[in-house]
Amino acid sequence: MSVQDDQREKQMVDRFNLVVPEGRRRSDIDAHLTIDGQTIAFELKSATSKGVSTVRDLGPNHFAKWKDIHWIFGVYNPTGTQLLYSHYASPDAMIPWISSKERYVLPDVELAEHAMRGVKEDSVINLLGKKDFYTKEDAEWIMKKQWKAAQYAEAADLSIGKEIGYSLDRMVELMQKRCHYVMSRGATLNNPHIPPSYIAKLPKITAEPAITLRELVRAYLESTSSTDEPTA
Repeated sequence: MSVQDDQREKQMVDRFNLVVPEGRRRSDIDAHLTIDGQTIAFELKSATSKGVSTVRDLGPNHFAKWKDIHWIFGVYNPTGTQLLYSHYASPDAMIPWISSKERYVLPDVELAEHAMRGVKEDSVINLLGKKDFYTKEDAEWIMKKQWKAAQYAEAADLSIGKEIGYSLDRMVELMQKRCHYVMSRGATLNNPHIPPSYIAKLPKITAEPAITLRELVRAYLESTSSTDEPTA
C-alpha cells in the first residue's frame, strides 16, 4: 500500500469512526465496527476518475473473503488530498461485480483443480526417486517458500529420531498442493478496477458520515434478517 493510500484509509477510518484490527496484516480486513452485537467487516477504497483499484492477484481467496464484506468508497478531490463524499456498498450490492469476475476466472480455477488431480505417485518418483522416507529437504524442494517451518512439521507423517519425514503418499499430497498453488496463480485477474458507473449507483454519504453509515448498515442487516425468517 502506498503512503497516500495509507493516509486515505486512515482518514476514512477516522471519518466513519471505525476500528482497525490490532496487528492487522495486509491480507486482513481493513476495519470493522460493531452494531447490535454484530461485528461488521469493511473494505476501504479510494475512488478516482478511473474507478477503484482492487488487488494485484484477484482470485478465489478474495471471492471467499469478500462474501460478507461491506465496502466504503471514498471519493477525493483531483489532488487526492480531500475526501469529498463516500459511497457505501453492502455485500449484496457488490454481488454483481464480484460474480462477474468470479465467472471470468472459473475456467482457470477448474483447470488448476484438474491439473492437481493429475499428480500421482509417478510424479514424485520421477523427481525424487522411490523412497520409504522423504526428508524435509525433499519437501522444501517441492513446496519452496510457500510454507513456513510449522507447516512442514504439521504435514510430516514419519520420523527418524528427531528428523521429520514424509511417506510417498504424503509427498503426493504436497506435490498436489504445490501444483494447485502454481496453477491458481494464473487463475487470477491483475487488479481489475470497479468502474465509476458502478460506484455512482451506490448510496452516497455526504453529511454525518459515521451516523449515516450505521443507519445504512443497520437497514441492510434488518432487511437480510427479515428474509431469513421462516414462513408458515
